[in-house]
Amino acid sequence: MPSFLISPLVKWSLIALGGAMVVHWAVKEARRINEELEQARRVKAKITDAENRPRLRLDPTTGEYRL
Repeated sequence: MPSFLISPLVKWSLIALGGAMVVHWAVKEARRINEELEQARRVKAKITDAENRPRLRLDPTTGEYRL
């Protein structure tokens, strides 16, 4: 019974193609995850109650800003 032989060049080409596909998928996933994290960061950074934030005021005696 003859065994099925594949040229080493074909084997290495298939391995390289598979590796490139895995790298492409990993980069795409990393970009997707980073975009989701950036969106969450933007939503979290918005301050809804701007009036209630403490303001710094200049202390005339020391020249420093204080709450």
